Amino acid sequence: MKLALNGKSLTLEKIDFFLKENPTVELTNDAKKKVIKARALVEKWVAEDKVVYGVTTGFGEFSNVKISKDENDQLQENLIVSHATGVGENLPPYIIKIMMLLRANALAAGHSGIRLETLQLLIDMMNKNIIPVIPSQGSVGSSGDLAPLAHLVLGMIGKSKVQVFKKVDEETDKFTNTILSKSALKKHGLSPVKLRAKEGLALINGTQMMTAFASVICNRARKLNKLADGSAALSHEALRATDKAYDARLHKLRPFPGQITTAKNMLELIKGSEIRKSHLKNDPRVQDSYSIRCIPQIHGASRDAIDYVCSKVEIELNSVNDNPLIFPEQGDHREGGNFHGQPMALAMDFMSIALAELASVSERRIERLVNGSLSQLPRFLTEHGGLNSGLMIAQYTAAALVSENKTLSHPASVDSIPTSANQEDHNSMGSIAARKCYEILKNVETVIAIEYLTAAQGIEFLNPLKPGKGTGALYKKIRTQVKPLNKDRLLYDDIQKVINLVKSGELLKSVENVITLK
Repeated sequence: MKLALNGKSLTLEKIDFFLKENPTVELTNDAKKKVIKARALVEKWVAEDKVVYGVTTGFGEFSNVKISKDENDQLQENLIVSHATGVGENLPPYIIKIMMLLRANALAAGHSGIRLETLQLLIDMMNKNIIPVIPSQGSVGSSGDLAPLAHLVLGMIGKSKVQVFKKVDEETDKFTNTILSKSALKKHGLSPVKLRAKEGLALINGTQMMTAFASVICNRARKLNKLADGSAALSHEALRATDKAYDARLHKLRPFPGQITTAKNMLELIKGSEIRKSHLKNDPRVQDSYSIRCIPQIHGASRDAIDYVCSKVEIELNSVNDNPLIFPEQGDHREGGNFHGQPMALAMDFMSIALAELASVSERRIERLVNGSLSQLPRFLTEHGGLNSGLMIAQYTAAALVSENKTLSHPASVDSIPTSANQEDHNSMGSIAARKCYEILKNVETVIAIEYLTAAQGIEFLNPLKPGKGTGALYKKIRTQVKPLNKDRLLYDDIQKVINLVKSGELLKSVENVITLK
């Protein structure tokens, strides 16, 4: 299996494929020609001693300092070692591998001036799963993710630690056995690169760290939105709620796409429910609480936000975002600011809010399920309350994560601290927005898992009535991993098992095998 890069054809689906299948990455012939053509222009400027930012000058505030020809190469290595100032926990290896892919794709567009052999080393390392260690903190998200990408390039020049993995996917989240990059490269028939003019700058000017996180978040968020509809529908069944609020006529009068889609999903999930049918005639309630009645409006708004954010991320996947940019056809270059992370910073902050709301409303449904006065089910979903606490504290965990998400959802993009002696006087903090959003995503996956666990337990008290076709499939899948809670046991294990079903895609697959979710 192969994945061809030309600078303009990456998609979120291809990122998912890249992680799941570990294809061999290669450049298209057209991309190779463009890279060579742009490099020839850089070599010409160096030979002519032309003043070009970052090629024959210093960086940032030092852009007014001219660099002599014989110091050009040293300038590039100095750039990398001086900018590798990352701190904190290491990034997950699979995020770093996506960073490598995204940087290679941006360089493949042929506007950065890198040598083909330097770009090929980056691709070879990626294909052999030689992953450099990169600390997670230190980027302000403008001039790109400078510090994280500098650590990446340290691996290419033989000056950092790396780990060689058999395979890198979303389960590969820690470094466990690192070695010096120089040794790893030699072992795999590769040699550290000696950076030439413009190459260091071309490699570290970019938004690849924040965009790597954003691509993973988008792919998981799209699936999670469907799973949130599923957990809501299972709660709907357990609470014996009405389906009147999902009538298509209502939603046509407020035609937000996400709202309409969510309403359709809810009806499809509970279709054929014996539980719903049994309460059509004898239920005195006129309408349900917002957390049930307004699922289309709440989940739908998040769905629209997720779609919006993902559309922006797909633009960034195929953007050239270093500086200066080279235009070989015109023999020209331009200094600009394509490295600025503001588009991703705003997108990740918006995604944080959209995801946090899915967890917030999910926790309210969990509360209704365990609250006997609201659910008309046994208190805390246990038959022998007092001796047993049932699912009482599972709701506490959901509440804790929802509260944490509220703090994490404070936008990073509204902050800016000037850098480089005020030459870089507005920074995006996009990398912080992306890292926070990733933590929110994981919290939401857990809250949704707790709702599934709780709703499935609620269904136990409605026997012999059966849930709908979709909700029934979800219930059965959960029961393959977690038995009904007849007496208190270690809930940590139950929660982890359902989290695994959520994250692995097995739960979503189980329902999509029997019904179609949008």
